Amino acid sequence: MKIIVPMAGIGSRLRPHTLTIPKPLTVIAGKPIVQRLVEDITSVVNQPIDEIAFIIGPSSKGFPANTKDQLLKIAKELGAKGSVYVQEEALGTAHAIFCAKDSLSGPCVVAFADTLFKADFTLDADADADGAIWVKQVKDPSAFGVVKLNDGYITDFVEKPKEFVSDLAIIGIYYFKDGDKLSKEIKHLIDNDIRPSGEFQLTEVLETLKQEGAKFLPGKVDVWMDCGKKDPTVDTNKKILGFEEAKGNNLVADSIVLENSEIIQPCYIGENVVLKNTTIGPYVSIGENSLVEDSQIRNSLIQTNVHISNASLDNAMIGNHATYNGNFTSVSIGDYTELT
Repeated sequence: MKIIVPMAGIGSRLRPHTLTIPKPLTVIAGKPIVQRLVEDITSVVNQPIDEIAFIIGPSSKGFPANTKDQLLKIAKELGAKGSVYVQEEALGTAHAIFCAKDSLSGPCVVAFADTLFKADFTLDADADADGAIWVKQVKDPSAFGVVKLNDGYITDFVEKPKEFVSDLAIIGIYYFKDGDKLSKEIKHLIDNDIRPSGEFQLTEVLETLKQEGAKFLPGKVDVWMDCGKKDPTVDTNKKILGFEEAKGNNLVADSIVLENSEIIQPCYIGENVVLKNTTIGPYVSIGENSLVEDSQIRNSLIQTNVHISNASLDNAMIGNHATYNGNFTSVSIGDYTELT
């Protein structure tokens, strides 16, 4: 089994945090989003992962020089070969996948790296189907691409329906039993310049495969966590911490220093964090080598090497190497920012 992870988008909705770090490498509860994504996929496919291929954008789009090394490390920690491809120009979802054509063979999962999920099902790669599409029941399907079902199989793909046709939203994770066939269909789109929306989209490929007789099953998830904007990302941090607490995991490093301070679980506190006259939690992540003093923080996502003082924070997101001293509550501060 292979996992293909397109992650070349610039993450403009999560700025200023994505001005210095690609959105999928944003750390939530101690792990990058993309690492949590591939770990979750590994748990539901329930079989060895041979390769994880990442598609990133060029350095000119904000991807740091060490991005490749970080991604290869993530693959290695999961016991898989890592491959990194570059999408030089944003030409659509299908085009992004095709950038990893050398890795598109055999069974594979394609997962776009701006969403996390929790599911209690296990993908049966031997099922009588050509693939699966992960979906989540939503209250307002008009904002999503949705699928229609008949006898347990997907019969139609409808993009942002104005009238109700289904409430099963596509979350951006797909399983294909034959990666070679997927690659061939995308190549046909590109070679013939088939892009009705102006870009080469995966939905066009899915529709073609369906018309050729391919059967797709729905992979229903229980929790779908968005990491596209600041508020949903902070909420995702909260949910992840809740899941970790339910599993009995302690995410507070032994090396932290507490001076007249309290931690209200669940929280993630990284190595060498110092807390002085401070109350942290619940639902707070603080990265390593940070100092927080004379503050109260809850429901917030704070990265590494941060200095916070005299703060009362709730629903805040603060980037790496930032300094904050102030009275605002719900803030969004990028890397290397100082508000004092």
